[in-house]
Amino acid sequence: MTAIEELLDAAREIQPEVVDLRRRIHAEPELGLDLPATREKVLASLDGLPLDIALHEKTSGIVATLRGDRPGRKVLLRGDMDALPMPEDTDLPFRSTREGAMHACGHDAHTAMLAGAARLLADHRDRLEGEVVFMFQPGEEGFAGARSMIEEGALEGCEAAFALHVTPILPPGTFGTRLGAVMASADFFHMAVKGSGGHASMPHDCVDPIPVACEIVQALQTFITRRIPATDPAVLTVTQIHGGTAGNVIPEEVTLQGTLRALSEASRELAQQGIRRIAEQVARAHETEADVQILNGYPVTSNDGRAARMMLDVAGEMMDGRAIEFPHPVMGAEDFSFVLNEIPGAMGFLGVRPSGEGPAAPCHSNRMLLDEEGMVYGTALHVAVAMRMLETGLPG
Repeated sequence: MTAIEELLDAAREIQPEVVDLRRRIHAEPELGLDLPATREKVLASLDGLPLDIALHEKTSGIVATLRGDRPGRKVLLRGDMDALPMPEDTDLPFRSTREGAMHACGHDAHTAMLAGAARLLADHRDRLEGEVVFMFQPGEEGFAGARSMIEEGALEGCEAAFALHVTPILPPGTFGTRLGAVMASADFFHMAVKGSGGHASMPHDCVDPIPVACEIVQALQTFITRRIPATDPAVLTVTQIHGGTAGNVIPEEVTLQGTLRALSEASRELAQQGIRRIAEQVARAHETEADVQILNGYPVTSNDGRAARMMLDVAGEMMDGRAIEFPHPVMGAEDFSFVLNEIPGAMGFLGVRPSGEGPAAPCHSNRMLLDEEGMVYGTALHVAVAMRMLETGLPG
């Protein structure tokens, strides 16, 4: 039996505990940076292990450090813990008991797999040269929890960092990632187009902001396709338009909101400049004003090529070659990007597609399900990647 096979067997042995933790977290989802019940469950699962535990002050984050018998490298494994502000519409016996909150992105599985990995690595402590840091992070869903934990020193001394994200698109026993940009940046914009209101029957006596807002939307779409390189793309989506109070009244103001995704800082900056320039100039052409605000969100999640290759190699050994190098990035965003901006590392996607006919509900769906068998591979992959990193380091 190979070392990889032994790890998989060990992960299967503790799978009932990992599943139980995942289900208990799923039943009590918590949002944002303050996750007291989730933190309590995680700490209980780590109780008795030879870990140095540090509780972060600004958030419910936990940093647990396992020190091997001999000094060596230091590697970080990360799992996020927070849920999404949305209802759950599944028939699971452990479905959410909290109205308006659901683990629809698999963070319950991420947390449980990381706790399982801590248990397995603790069992192999006598074989470890170096340290493994387990970063249990809140606030990934829009609260930049990773950034808060970094500010409190979570990455101190770490040479590399790795994370897994489940995906209902791939079947259990498969893994995918890519070298370089693996997920997009995510920024948000808000515009207020200000005109002069009045009676709908006399638009010539007003300055109607509604057609101006519509023109801005169209101009932005043209800008994205004509000025942003197709080889370094960006996605701009206007998701909200609000204006008016009555059918016979031209409003004073129309507001627009949306998101911007990009795969490099160059395209991100170019698109941000274009959003502001186009909105302001189109508005000026129609004697209105556009107040544009752009909120920087998460940066591009860019894998270190050496770390991504290590994950693909280890996953390929574990999953009989079912490790895929993605041909293109995912346009969603991740605050693990803040970690990868500080130290080398990689994030990969673990298959958990449930069995059955038809397409699986994706992450962020109110009907999102996952096949818990896939978590066996996630627990074992965390362990195998950490051990490989401690043994060999990143290739030169």
